[in-house]
Amino acid sequence: MSVTARQALTIFALFLAASFSQGLRAQTPSPLQEWQYSGGIILARLFQPDLPTYRTIVGLAADYQPAYDGSRAYHLEGGPVISAYYKDAAFISTGDGIGYNFLRGDHYQVGASVTYDLGRKMTLDYANLHGMGNVQAAPVGKVFATWVLSRKLPLILRVDARQFAGGSQGAIGDISIYTPLPGSSRGFVMFAGPSIELATRHYMQVLYGVTPLQSEASGHPVYTVTHNGTAAAGVGFSATKFVGSHWLLNLDAAYNQIRGSPAHSPLMERTHQHVAVLSMEYQF
Repeated sequence: MSVTARQALTIFALFLAASFSQGLRAQTPSPLQEWQYSGGIILARLFQPDLPTYRTIVGLAADYQPAYDGSRAYHLEGGPVISAYYKDAAFISTGDGIGYNFLRGDHYQVGASVTYDLGRKMTLDYANLHGMGNVQAAPVGKVFATWVLSRKLPLILRVDARQFAGGSQGAIGDISIYTPLPGSSRGFVMFAGPSIELATRHYMQVLYGVTPLQSEASGHPVYTVTHNGTAAAGVGFSATKFVGSHWLLNLDAAYNQIRGSPAHSPLMERTHQHVAVLSMEYQF
């Protein structure tokens, strides 16, 4: 691929990242990989220094995924997609919340955002969750850093950490590596890459542990998470088809394996999970 073609590809990859079709469930635990919320945004400044001052994308999306982490039941949801950017500095989106990149350069970004978690209601799967109580919705603070290896090899490394202010109350973090795929072009862009998720003991205990009181009410055996560790690992795939100069058709898919202490929880019905999200959007 020529340098000019590669530059065109990665510039258009920016719009893939802005799709945020996964914003339907935002930062609620999901088999989608965390990097899929930000995608190729980091490549924009590397290949297009004169970014537009404002960018806005709106659309509709539908997703098919587990009712909650570890659920055997799947369901279909739909909702809006909204993303707005000020240069490569500030953003508001249904997928990544409200944030600001306070350190940014051609090959890196470091920032913070506030997003949300929808929690987990017993009514999602009453047969399995009755007696466990609800995990309340809560705001989530996130810090993140993204680094691109080089222009010739746009391999992207992303790390993040999220602290829950209520709800599950603990913290989780992700380490991801992803890249544009061969076969991408000006009109069709693809990304793929793996990710691993780490979590604090408290976070895993709230979501996957069973206290004596919960055991008495639910019939599940008592289960205690005793240490921090790996919570999940998986791989994600994202693709965007450009239709004309303003419309985007996006597909996001991911496979996730719940691991470590959560995988042995009596609440766990299925450790291997997947998700698919399809959206149609218009960029201004």
